[in-house]
Amino acid sequence: IKDWRRSWGQGEFPFYYVQLSSFNWDNGNNSNSGSKWAELREAQALALKLPNTGMAVTYDIGNAFDIHPHNKQDVGKRLAAIALHNTYDKNIVWTGPTFELMKIKGREVTILFSQTYAGLKVKDKYGYVKGFEIAGPDHKFYFARATIDGHRIVVSSDSVDIPVAVRYAWADDAGEANLYNKEGFPAVPFRTDQWKGITEEQKYEPGL
Repeated sequence: IKDWRRSWGQGEFPFYYVQLSSFNWDNGNNSNSGSKWAELREAQALALKLPNTGMAVTYDIGNAFDIHPHNKQDVGKRLAAIALHNTYDKNIVWTGPTFELMKIKGREVTILFSQTYAGLKVKDKYGYVKGFEIAGPDHKFYFARATIDGHRIVVSSDSVDIPVAVRYAWADDAGEANLYNKEGFPAVPFRTDQWKGITEEQKYEPGL
């Protein structure tokens, strides 16, 4: 982003991009095995710290077996919503629930979000919230039970007595994650911990 802006000499022009969708890249489909795909999504989200940027979340419209999913229309609609809100000053909803902070009480963790707008919902006919994992001090994650409580999510697991960390949609193929705001935008993948990732010591060089 910085290079393009520097090269084109047009100042901090709008830069909107698409976060990686779901794809079974390397069988990294839970936090205990680690997920390079999830860590790259996190890196993309961190780029939002740069001014005049926006990111369309798309893990829910990916394809576990095709790195180029067919549904381009919804990708375009989500990018258009970002542009209409950020560039054209339209008063519309343009992004999904975004992690703000967590509160721990006993064996339960309450997750608070921004960008919930009219509230939270799930796309599941039985009303189950999917995609959450929870861990204790041993750093071992378990798939979590999650419920909607107004504009918040309450997460727990019978296997975790002392919760310290929660992750959402942290997988190569995060297609099961199903939390949205009522306007239909998916929650942004996140983790509450800063534990060492599997790509942290990997270095990439041009041409390799």
